Amino acid sequence: MTRFQKIVIRFLIFTITLMIAIGGYIFYLYEDTKFASEKIVYYNPPLSARFYDRNHNLLAIRYKDENRLYVKYKDIPGRVIETLIATEDTSFFEHPGININAIIRALIKDIKAGKKVEGASTITQQLVRNIYLSRKKTLSRKIKEIFLSLKIERILTKEEILERYLNQIYFGHRYYGIKTAALGYFHKDLKDLSLKETAMLIALPKGPSIYDPTRHYEANTKRANSIIKRMYNLGWITKAELKKALSENPKVYNYLVKPKAPYAVDTAIRKLLPKYPDLLTRGYNITLTIDLPTQEIAQKTLKWNYQRLIKENPELNNSTLNGALININQKTGEVLALVGGVDYKKSKFNRVIQSKRSVGSSIKPFIYQIALNYGYNPASKIADISRVFKIKTPQEDEVWKPKNYERNTLGLITLREALVHSRNLATINLVRDLGLDVVINNLEKFGFPKMPYNLSISLGSIGIDMWRFSELYTIISNYGEKSKLRIIKEIDIPFENKKIIPKEAHQNIEPAYQAYLMINMMEDVVKKGTGRKAFMPQIQIAGKTGTTNEYKDAWFVGFTPNSQTIIWFGKDNAKSLGKRMSGGRVSAPAFKYFYEHLLKVHPELLRKFITPQGVKTYTINGKKELYTPLSPPATEQKEGEIPIF
Repeated sequence: MTRFQKIVIRFLIFTITLMIAIGGYIFYLYEDTKFASEKIVYYNPPLSARFYDRNHNLLAIRYKDENRLYVKYKDIPGRVIETLIATEDTSFFEHPGININAIIRALIKDIKAGKKVEGASTITQQLVRNIYLSRKKTLSRKIKEIFLSLKIERILTKEEILERYLNQIYFGHRYYGIKTAALGYFHKDLKDLSLKETAMLIALPKGPSIYDPTRHYEANTKRANSIIKRMYNLGWITKAELKKALSENPKVYNYLVKPKAPYAVDTAIRKLLPKYPDLLTRGYNITLTIDLPTQEIAQKTLKWNYQRLIKENPELNNSTLNGALININQKTGEVLALVGGVDYKKSKFNRVIQSKRSVGSSIKPFIYQIALNYGYNPASKIADISRVFKIKTPQEDEVWKPKNYERNTLGLITLREALVHSRNLATINLVRDLGLDVVINNLEKFGFPKMPYNLSISLGSIGIDMWRFSELYTIISNYGEKSKLRIIKEIDIPFENKKIIPKEAHQNIEPAYQAYLMINMMEDVVKKGTGRKAFMPQIQIAGKTGTTNEYKDAWFVGFTPNSQTIIWFGKDNAKSLGKRMSGGRVSAPAFKYFYEHLLKVHPELLRKFITPQGVKTYTINGKKELYTPLSPPATEQKEGEIPIF
């Protein structure tokens, strides 16, 4: 064998080995993509959740990682398809997934320029790259891209490929998919876009940050105009359409949806996530019980009251002063407005559901309700006198000397007077007369959390969140029937083609006539007691103020015949608001402000409480009073006498 023959043989062996290696490598890459196409064929991208108010006003769009609103091919306007194809892949409907002519043309231009100046990827290749492959430019990735593109074109129709592409691509601002981008940048549905707006969107995927119209409007419109001119050169639009589109300067927005009820939406998410962990990724449509006009008034109320307090008390400026409000329909348990703080941008902490604060004197109606249920009458006398209590502690006994807000005592006074003027000493003595264990047991039956065996509960020393407190107050405001609060009206699960409508839930606690006694007494709190600043002549209001130790919390709980509202103000660091900063001074004016505005948008609100059967009237000490089968008329007493029941 000659030397030449040996060289030829070696060359052949090398060539064959190289070809086998290349073939093996290509086969390996092909096998590696064997199951990758399933992710594209069975396209299932993360979808945003949409939240609406009870009248289908969009409140918010929430998502986990990708903000995407899906649109089916049949709902994509033909003009959008034309604009995309003219820009990215003119021969899309002719090629099998890759465009050989485009690849050769791009290669020649790259060689001449000495660098990459033109791409040759088809829409199908871009789809494959977006869903399955990284953007890292390697030979293996390119080969996989070609394999997958050819395979996808054999499985999916061109329309299915376009649908996936237009829902997958990124448009900046965390907008995925063209429907999301249209709503975000132009606040329009796809069908309402002009040619110029469509071109501005199609210009984005090439460089979402470079062509961001909210920051680089000129760069975006310049590229959009180039797209429009190409469409004209292709004969796809008329000269008139060209001229009109080039002259148009659409308005763009830098937000998708302005949050209209952020604390309410947060509350709904917190309550839904445990049961629906895919809530923010599967395209749920959630209708809340929230009424947007009521919600907006609630938000305005908190800001108004915050500014009022700062203006009247300059020392509160730069403090951690904040507030919260929850408004419900006590008959249905539906939450109509929920505001967990004065400014959501500054603090997302939701004080309605995440904060437990002492309720102060706003607990007193429940204690007095217990007394009524045990045979007391609104005219029954209780002792408003001072007492000193020894409290045993592991270290040494402490002395507790509770006082009235007014720093005085009145002797024997009626239950009604004690509640109307929120007399601390009278309440403590009432609890002692009833028995602390009796009061605690009954409060826990109402639904209050487990309580310490301590007389300080008489003054609301327990901590509770506003959501639960609002639910408990329906026992009184809903005539003895506790309504379970709910903020979800309907859950639409599109991928399951299913709708879920949560049902109302109620629990009978006591007869309506017993609850009405308390309603009537709480009306007097507003008419002539500590809640006078909430009084409105055009509608009956029952309410109760609440002030905690050292003025750390200021509450007002009030309700009309079919609307209940709780307002709280305090400092997030639990420091004092300042001397004399009571619930009547701090929060009652906010309640009045809220209802003055609420009646303008909801004049249909019921104005008068209904007196249920079982409530009768009698005269005692020259005054008319109410009584019921469980709260019989009180015996007339003179000052200094021991009350008899």
